[in-house]
Formats: sequence, C-alpha cells, structure tokens
Amino acid sequence: MTVTALLVSHDGARWLPAVLSGLRDQQQPAARVVAVDTGSADASTEMLVEALGLDQVRQHRGSFPSAVAHVLPEIDTEWVWLLHDDVSPAPGALAELLRVAEERGADVVGPKIREWPSLRRLLEVGVTVSATAHRETGLERGEYDQGQHDSVREVLAVNTAGMLVRRTVLETLGLDEEFPVIGTDLDFGWRAARAGLRTVVAPDAVVFHAEAARSGQRDLGARPHRVEREAQMLVVLANSTGWRARWRWLRLLIGGLLRALGLLLARDPRAAADEIAALGAVHGRPGRLRRARARRRDLGPTPDGLLAPWWLPARHGLDFVSDVVSAALTQRRETVDRRRPTPGPDAADEDLDDDSGLLVRLVTSPWALGTALLLVVFWWGARDAIGPVAGGALAQAPDGVGRWWQLLGEGWHQLGQGTDAPAPAYLLPLAVLGTVLFGSATAAVSALMLLAVPLAGWGAWRFARHLATAFQGGLSARWPAAWAALTYASLPLLSGAWGQGRFGVVVSTALLPWLATSALGLLSPSGDRRWRAGWRSGVILALVTAFTPGAWLVAVLIVGTALLGVALVARRSLATPSVWGPLVAVVGVPPVLLLPGALGMLRHDLGGLLLDAGLRMPAPDGVDMLVGRFPGPAAPAWLGVLLLVAAVLALVPQRSRVAVTACWLLAAVNGGFALLVSRIRIELPSGEVGAGLSFSVLMVQAALVTSVLLALLTLTREPAARTREPAARTREPAVLVGAAAGLAAAVVPVVGLVWWLGADDLLDDPTPSLVPAYMAQAATEDPARGVLVVRGAHDTGLQWVVRRGDGPRLGEAEILSLTAPDAELTADVRALFTAPTPELLDTLPQHGIEHVVLPAPADPEVVAGLDAISGLTRASTSDRETPAWRLPSDAPRDAVSGDGPALLPWLIGLQVVALLVVLVLCGPTRRETR
Repeated sequence: MTVTALLVSHDGARWLPAVLSGLRDQQQPAARVVAVDTGSADASTEMLVEALGLDQVRQHRGSFPSAVAHVLPEIDTEWVWLLHDDVSPAPGALAELLRVAEERGADVVGPKIREWPSLRRLLEVGVTVSATAHRETGLERGEYDQGQHDSVREVLAVNTAGMLVRRTVLETLGLDEEFPVIGTDLDFGWRAARAGLRTVVAPDAVVFHAEAARSGQRDLGARPHRVEREAQMLVVLANSTGWRARWRWLRLLIGGLLRALGLLLARDPRAAADEIAALGAVHGRPGRLRRARARRRDLGPTPDGLLAPWWLPARHGLDFVSDVVSAALTQRRETVDRRRPTPGPDAADEDLDDDSGLLVRLVTSPWALGTALLLVVFWWGARDAIGPVAGGALAQAPDGVGRWWQLLGEGWHQLGQGTDAPAPAYLLPLAVLGTVLFGSATAAVSALMLLAVPLAGWGAWRFARHLATAFQGGLSARWPAAWAALTYASLPLLSGAWGQGRFGVVVSTALLPWLATSALGLLSPSGDRRWRAGWRSGVILALVTAFTPGAWLVAVLIVGTALLGVALVARRSLATPSVWGPLVAVVGVPPVLLLPGALGMLRHDLGGLLLDAGLRMPAPDGVDMLVGRFPGPAAPAWLGVLLLVAAVLALVPQRSRVAVTACWLLAAVNGGFALLVSRIRIELPSGEVGAGLSFSVLMVQAALVTSVLLALLTLTREPAARTREPAARTREPAVLVGAAAGLAAAVVPVVGLVWWLGADDLLDDPTPSLVPAYMAQAATEDPARGVLVVRGAHDTGLQWVVRRGDGPRLGEAEILSLTAPDAELTADVRALFTAPTPELLDTLPQHGIEHVVLPAPADPEVVAGLDAISGLTRASTSDRETPAWRLPSDAPRDAVSGDGPALLPWLIGLQVVALLVVLVLCGPTRRETR
C-alpha cells in the first residue's frame, strides 16, 4: 500500500517545523511527500523547499480544494494522505491509518484529532452534522482523551487534516470549491457515503491540530463563525434529497432567525449578524443551491445511522439551559461564600450544613420565618385588594386587558367627545402583566397592589446589603438591613399611598431600590459595567417614569448635578465616553422607550409630565413632604417626625457622615424641586390642576431611610474593624447617639404596621357612577350613544361631561384630562339650558349623545327647564332622584369617530425596536473564546 503525503500550506511558518518533524518521524513513512503553497506571505515556502527539496514543492494560489486538485494528477500512489500546515502527526499515525484501511476495506480513513498545543484535549473522532446544520463530534467540550473513544467505527466524515483517502476516490469525487476551508470534510464525507463508499475512523492514529481557521488565526476573508455557519447550512441543503430538503430549508430559515434573535438577547450582536449573513448567503442565493444539488443528483441516498439523531438539537438546548442554571447557582453560591465573614456570635442561624435541603433551610432559619410571617400579616391586612379593587386615585379596571392594548394601539379614542390624546405610559406594563395573568385586568391591578410592597422590601434588602458590603458590614449588618427593608416597604402604607389608591407611588416605591442598586454600577471601575448599569438603570427609570412621570425630571436634575460635579472635580475624565455616556443613557432611555406618549405630550401639553397616575387627588404640602404623608387616610405625623429625627442623628457618626450628608443633599434637592413644582398650576385643556409631587415625597423618605441605614451600618460593623480605629474614636458618643437613632427608627415600621392593620382606606369606596346602569351599558356597547351628564345649579353655574360608559376606567382619566372641551358642543349645551330650539335637539345627537342626566341632587329649576323643552322625553330610571331625558333622534354611528396621529404605528414600531436594542445592551457582554 503506497502513500503520498500531500501537505497544503498558507502562512503556516509557525507550525511547519513541528509538521515536517512529524512527517520525518513516521514509523511507516510515506513513499513521497508533496507540498503545495497557496501564496504565503511568510517564510512557509522557504521552509518547505529546505525540508523537502525544490522539486517537491508547488505554488498554486487558490483554496484548499483547488490546491489538492492542482497536484492530484502528479500522484500515482494508491493512497493520498492529506495534511494541513497546522497538523502535527504522531509517529504511528500513518501506519495505523493504513492498517485500519486494509482490515476494514475502507475508502476513507480519519485519525483521532487532539488539540494543539494542549495535546490531550479531544477535538474529533469522526464528525457528522445535525439537521440544524451544526457540526457534531459526539464529544463534550474540553473532553480529555482517556481512551474512551478508541473503537474503530464507520462515520459520516473525517477531517481533511490527516485524512487518508484512496486516490481514485479523490479523483472521482473531488473536493468542492464551494467550501474553501471549512465544511470541506463534511461535504466530501457525505458525498462519499451517498456514493456507496465507506469512511471509518482509526482512533489509534493520532494527529494534533491547531485549528487555525476556526480559531481566527488564519484569515478567511470573513469572521470564522459566519464562514462556518454558511458552509454547514450549504452542506445540509446541498446533500438533502426529497421532502427532507424542503423541510430542512424551512427549518434552517426559521431556526436561523430565532437563533439570531437569541444571540441578540445574549448580547452577542456580531454572532447574530454572522447568522443573518450566513442565511442570506445560502437562502438568498437559490441559484447557488440549485447548482450544488445538481452536481450531486447522480449520488444515491444517505445511509442510515450516519447523520446525527433528530433529537440531538433539543438535547443540546436542554443542556445549555441546564448549564446556564448551574453556572448561575454556582456563581451565586461563590458570591455568598465570598461575602460570608468569619462566623461570630450572631451567626447561629448560619451553621446549617451546606448539603441540607432548601425546605430545611427555610423552616429552620429565623430570617425566613420572620419574612414569611410579615408577608402573611401584610396580605391579611391587604385582603381588600384581592379581586376587583378601586377607590381614591385608583379607577376601576376594565373587563379585560384588551381594552388597555386598544388604548395603546389606537390613535383616536372614543372617550368624551373623542380625542387623539396619548394613552398613559403605565398601561403598557399593566397590559403585559394582565396578559401574563390570562388576560385579566382585574388580576393585574390586584397583583400590583399585593406584590408591590413585598417587592419594595426585597429590593431595599438587596440595596442595604450592597451598602453593607461597601461599609465592611458583616453578619451584624443584617439587622440594619432588615430594618431598612421593613421601614422602606412600609412607606406606601404609612404615607397613605396604598390606602388612597395612589398606585403610581406604590409601584415606584417597589421599583426605586432596584433602580438604586442598578445605579451603584455607575461607580464601577470597569467601563463595560458602567455602560450596562446605565442601560439597566434607564430601563428601570422608564418603568418608574411610566407610573410617576415626575421621576424623569428628578433624574435629569440628579444626573445634571452629577455631571456638573464631575466637570468641576475631574474635568479630564469627561473626555472618556464611558464616564459621562452611562449617565446620559440613564435619562435618555425613558423618552425613547415611552416614545408614543412622550411625543403625544409634546403635541398636547407638557404639563402632563408633572401629573401623577390615576384620578386626581390632593397634593401634599411642605409639612406632609417632611413627614412623608399624603392628604387623606395616612399614619400619624409623629411617625414621620421620628424618622426625621433619626436621620438628623445619623449625621453624628464621623465615618458615615459624608455619605449621610449626600443623602441629605439628595433629600434637599428633591424637597426644593417639590417646593418649586408645587407653585406651578398646570393649565390642561380640561382645566387647571396642581402638579403631582408623589415621587419627590418618595425620594425624600427613601433618602432619610438610607441615611439612618448608613449610620447603623457604621456602628454595627465587625469588631475587628472597630479595633483598628484609635481608642478615642471608639469611645466617642456616636455609639449612644446611634443607639438613640436606631431606637427611634425601629418604632416607625412596628407602630406603623400596627396602625395600618386597623386603619381605614379608600379602596373599598369607588367613585359612584353618575349614569344609570342601562344607559352606561348602552354607551359601552355603542360609543355613539353617549350620556350628557350635567351638574350644578342654575344660580351658581353648570358643568357638563360626556360619559360613554359608567365612568372612566383605569387609563382613561389621563386621556380625558388632556382633551380640550369641544367648543361647538359647549355652545350647544349652553343653548340647551338657556335658549333651546327644536333644531338643537337634532344637533346634539350629532355629537354622539343620546341621553341627558342630572345626577342627584338635581336643581329643581334646571329639571323644570328640561321638562319644558318640547321633544325631550323623560327616560325611565330605577333611581327617581336621578332625572334623565332622551333626545328625539338617534346619534349616527360615526358621531365620535376620528383620525389619530399618522405617525403612531411608526412610533410603536420604533418603541418595540428600541426596547429590544436596550434589553440587549442591558445583558452581559459575551466575549469570544478560543
């Protein structure tokens, strides 16, 4: 059995000495060694000539297949041993390949391939391909060679790096130049199998492969991942036959798009671009695919058992999910272990065996039991929020989330006289939540009120633990962190926001500590982490802004102050985009993610940026701002005074004084902002209203809680940390002051929770409907059958509003507040009560009005005036104290129809794209590894 070793080289000078040495050391050397250089720019050609002689070296500019085809006519031996310039064969490789070829009667034989330079890791022992066009080796990543794959067996293909092939087979089939480097082996092996030839792997024949092409060490003219995906897709589609070809074409197209989306979400945009480019190169060039299939038309079917099983991609997916979960749990455990200090007297609850079950941990941990008890107590006290809930600022939820999606997607709303005002931004997260909860809007509102307080406590706990780490707090820091979490979570309860239905404040309270924790990443020394923190903080700020629009203005003020401080202290750092860019991203993301509503506000009234979500409620004054109360049912003011006193005492400990002062500055900035905004009267189209101050109230209270937390963390840090300080400092009165502050602060959540359990609220007192039930139902089914509701007296004046249902549902009140009264309808209503005419009764239905209602107590003089109008008929009602009249003619169907902004669909599309892009930027950076 004679053999010619055919070595193809291209800029392989770094590997050629070892390759040539391996050829010389073969136990059964090749009869002839021929080398082809494909246009190297390094010293490869000189090295080959020096080792083999000038007559054995050829020059041919082209791909690997064309280089083999160029030299093949010169070879007259029975076998050809193909070698790359980055492959070093073991001494017994060729002898073992020949032995297996003779014993098995094979036409193609491949070696076991190990990684070079590690020499022990397995790369391939034969290869195949899956229906999703992925190269399958049957090996685990990084698997070491321990003889576990040392059985000779038939395979679909073997790598051309070390492939032993009969010369006649190589002449007949050839290497397809559609695959210049990557994919050549899979295509050749598949065509050989379809031609009835046999390919086996000889594991005792070992070669070491540097994989220069796949690792990016060799220039392929494109990224290796893109070239590999294109080659593998083309291999699968070119060699598939019958219905399998059509099915795989569709599967690869859809799967490739989904894979690209997944890579984007994993924050690997370059790999996603490679996937799309590979799809375009294969699916976008049908002529290329037809020609490739035509060249293989005379080949037979693929033998059974050589392709990867159909279920293998699904198993890989499950393995990937399992690996991600395992890695996350491992990282979490390692993080906890790193943060866990040396056990001390407070660590009795940490002595559990690491192998004990989760249930045992929960049952035996006082922290878990205490948390569970508090949750039970809260949910028992919040039982009014289970099911339909409305009252105060919280309007009744619609019958389903479809109404919210409709308000978000339509440009013209059939509310009142009809309007193109933008829908409030909070409807989008509410609609998503309701859709997850099986389309129930009631369940979404109920879940919001029941979960916001626990979520606020959890977020405050995480934020407190981050501060504890920064202030060298250990296990003893758990108690200050627990106090901070409990106190902060009780803020919406004590302030009255929860009981008054101020759901915007409730949600913002839940999100604010998560925003603060994310914003801590802006202080990271890593530019990449700062950018990710900026994008993540921007997304959370967008959610907060959706429920409390004033939050964005406060954030702009804080970011502007921070940038000004950086410019004054370290102006040179502003030349680095990763310093100022993340801060700009924080305040730049919300307007983009809230694009339709943001532009709608510009078109209608910018004053909407200062309004709170929900129905209008009284705004807090200066005293309420300090003690954290909203006008209405709220905790006693002295609880807020206690927290204020504790925050003042927190200024005494010297070590935390700078950080506590920063918290006070934050509270002062928000207090000043609120004082300024409280002077503003917003002239909305529907009338004058006061600005909403809810987020500023929340920020002031959060700053006070954080200041007390910082002081407590300083005074309860580990004894070892205190002993490093001078003795005089450890005896300073700060400890006594801190104890007094802690005692005053501890009263707040305990007494406040007891008060809340017995306090009244407005959630079971929804605003009564002004419209009889049958009229409301008719107006809901057909918006053109509206009801003109008139209140007031003849002497003091009348106010009117058009209802197209039983009242504004959640999300509709904000739209109506941005809608100016119809001047023509106003004139017609004035004429109805001053100088009614028969023509007027025909004009009012043109505005989509069918009934006129005077809610009780109605002015007898006004009632008598309407009764005297000829053609206006009294309508029957179950409530005799609510007089109603029906107009003589029916309203046309298109009475309240209109056209919305033409750009709205484009804005929604941009909003979706922006959301996807920002979510990708929020993810961890994926780095390529070799």
